[in-house]
Amino acid sequence: MNNNPKVADKDYSIYFQPPSLKDAKKRGKEDIRVHYDFSIPESLKGLGEGKFYMIRTYGCQMNEHDTETMKGMLDLMGFQSTDDKMEADVILLNTCAIRENAEDKVFGELGHLKSLKAEKPSLLLGVCGCMSQEEAVVNRIMKKHPFVDIIFGTHNIHRLPQLLQEAYFSKEMVVEVWSKEGDIIENLPKRREGLRAWVNIMYGCDKFCTYCIVPYTRGKERSRRPQDVLAEVRDLARRGFQEITLLGQNVNAYGKDFEDIEYQFGDLMNDIHKIDIPRVRFTTSHPRDFDDYLIEVLSKKGNLMEHIHLPVQSGSSQILKKMSRKYNRERYLELVHKIRKAIPDVVLTTDIIVGFPGETDEQFEETMSLVKEVGYDSAFTFIYSPREGTPAAAMEDNVPEAVKKERLYRLNELITELSKKSNDKLLGQVVEVLVEGESKTNPDVLSARTRTNKLVHFTGSKELVGKRVHVQVTETQTWLVKGELVPDSVQTAI
Repeated sequence: MNNNPKVADKDYSIYFQPPSLKDAKKRGKEDIRVHYDFSIPESLKGLGEGKFYMIRTYGCQMNEHDTETMKGMLDLMGFQSTDDKMEADVILLNTCAIRENAEDKVFGELGHLKSLKAEKPSLLLGVCGCMSQEEAVVNRIMKKHPFVDIIFGTHNIHRLPQLLQEAYFSKEMVVEVWSKEGDIIENLPKRREGLRAWVNIMYGCDKFCTYCIVPYTRGKERSRRPQDVLAEVRDLARRGFQEITLLGQNVNAYGKDFEDIEYQFGDLMNDIHKIDIPRVRFTTSHPRDFDDYLIEVLSKKGNLMEHIHLPVQSGSSQILKKMSRKYNRERYLELVHKIRKAIPDVVLTTDIIVGFPGETDEQFEETMSLVKEVGYDSAFTFIYSPREGTPAAAMEDNVPEAVKKERLYRLNELITELSKKSNDKLLGQVVEVLVEGESKTNPDVLSARTRTNKLVHFTGSKELVGKRVHVQVTETQTWLVKGELVPDSVQTAI
């Protein structure tokens, strides 16, 4: 770790910057600059001619969006996309650091790729994303997986062309991971496919929940300028995208880092509400920053969908305090009441962790009672696993694994029951859906989503893909509903 790689006496230390958790914890007052002059050097635009790339993406929508950006750059460099790892000349693993099992999957994949690398030495293997921002991970890769060619982090994705060039020509492992977050780079190319598009509105998180590694891997909160976000949304509308999802580790904190203007998430949503794009969603929101003005704007509906993902993590105020969520049970339920009063037909979904250090049976029952009271339509549920470098990792993980699993089972049973009850309410109703494509299990059936993000299957012409139609619900299941197309219900505008 202390020796910088050199080739033919040339110093490549600029390309060897391993991450530092100590540096990542620092929150300076430095200005974040916005750069509009991104371009791929002419000398690198032909680097990928005749070569193929494959990117495997793990984790959240932010990683999906980062993958779109990397694909855009690789396309401009002359590379072609492939789903066949045997054909690929470049394979990048865009990783997630949130859960331990996500990390295990990546190292398992690296094990599989080792033999492929041995058979095809010219293959370039890269690891990027949130795992790459962790010191322990980079150390492990360098020690146990030296066949990896390139490691880069979440703050310097825009430098992928230069890092690929260096990996090709230096014949040494290239490590460039900035612990300190970078500036905001606009005008990055993106390869978007399908009807829906991700739109990143901000980067990083300042909440420092005790279990979460994101503030260290993604850095402090940095909001894109409103004019840049709105210009991107208008462009997507012109190009015919039917749905956008605004992304951020905590979208509700958007604009709070601006010092020159008063413009926050509610203002952004209000302006996007006026743009001619059929559907607008956002994720993920933090209950602490969900203010009354945002609720007022969302109640206008139109192209603003009545589905809100509102992570609670626990129903116990004591556990929420240990998690440093900065709200309690009562405040969360008060927020839910405000949202339901303003948007009566809203659908709420959430994230929940069971087995957090010190969680008692009584505190878990508080989570169960909150889930019943709110009546979530679905939830992402997880067993707590410590992440190295987070405050919670230093806490005694004293909930037995068997107890964690039993709690998760009971919680999932309850969520399943609530989901079925919610879907049952749709029986006989006519709902607007956006047709996304064929069902994964039956090519004769179309798959669609309601405004509240419920999955709907119905029989119809493939020509309906990409359009909004009305469907009458005829059958309900736990995680989807089935229906029949309402004739003459095709919509092409808001």
